Amino acid sequence: MKKELLIVDGYNVIGSWPHLNQLKIKDQLPEARDQLLWDLSEYQKYSGKKIIVVFDAMYVPGNARTVQVKNINVVWTSKNETADSYIETLATKEQSLFTQVEVATSDHAEQWTIFSAGALRIPAPELLLSVRRAKVEIKQVTKTYHQRPLGNRINFNETEAQKLRDLYQRLNQDQ
Repeated sequence: MKKELLIVDGYNVIGSWPHLNQLKIKDQLPEARDQLLWDLSEYQKYSGKKIIVVFDAMYVPGNARTVQVKNINVVWTSKNETADSYIETLATKEQSLFTQVEVATSDHAEQWTIFSAGALRIPAPELLLSVRRAKVEIKQVTKTYHQRPLGNRINFNETEAQKLRDLYQRLNQDQ
């Protein structure tokens, strides 16, 4: 089975997701980045995809760096490098027989460049729908789990169960 890698054009997605764009408009860009990373962290755990979020240095000048935030690789490009060029290079490098790369952006020019490299493209609004769907499914699973009657939620085979019954009887006899 192929590994799945999702590369996210961070500022493009922030501008495309209404709740994050509202934060950006209110001059709360750090909060918008944090919320994006939180949403994608949950999605990563649910989907099993490795996620890399790329921000260009437009809003946070400084040296290029990669950091781990909430189990997501976050890349800050260098001052003279756009997120688009970094993503295109990374997608071309990572796409292989063993890794399926998907790039989340609504930039049409970037989408076609990514597609020509063999990677898949997903528009930012479509990624938002996938993230929301995952949240709903996570809530349903946890609700179902918590509605199960209390008791033994661990499945033992018959041999293990008998050993536990025997131990329980021995402990009760010693009292």
